[in-house]
Amino acid sequence: MQVKIEKVFTIDAPSASAWQFLQDISGVAGCMPGAEITEQVDDNNYKGSVKVKIGPATAAFKGDIEIKGIDADKRELHMLGTGADVKGTSSASMDLVAFVRDGDDGKCELVGNAAVTVNGKMASLGGRMMTQVSDQILKQFGANFANNVMAMGDGAAAEAAASKAAEQPKELNAFGLMWGVVVGFFKGLFGKK
Repeated sequence: MQVKIEKVFTIDAPSASAWQFLQDISGVAGCMPGAEITEQVDDNNYKGSVKVKIGPATAAFKGDIEIKGIDADKRELHMLGTGADVKGTSSASMDLVAFVRDGDDGKCELVGNAAVTVNGKMASLGGRMMTQVSDQILKQFGANFANNVMAMGDGAAAEAAASKAAEQPKELNAFGLMWGVVVGFFKGLFGKK
């Protein structure tokens, strides 16, 4: 099953700072709750893991990240991530193109276009559920990315952002994620955004 997603995140920082951070693969991976780079194989290939907490249980996924291209003129990163849970019941891949563009009033935007493909038990969630789950994960990622970029600045706002970045969860909380999905479902059902 494949889901295509496009998200735009507004960041209260200059685009040069967001572009600088977007090129830090370990830093960007760390914006995903529970994700981390475990090994850099070479300049374009990494190994990583993601932990998902579901109540008292924790599931672990291992995978690879390949940097397909970095275009400094477009401020664009293209990467492919593939992985499987350690029990072998599900696998997933994400082909992501992300770029930074100037915004208004000294702000910038991070734009991400992703094609997420899932197989195995995860695919049984269905397309609508996968879209909502992906949306919630990307919201968490976007907030963490913005906090890390804003923390690169000066002043009280940078200190507050650095504090938020340091407090980001070390694992993806499935209960919080599912609550966001349930709320999103009912908003969609009753036509509210």
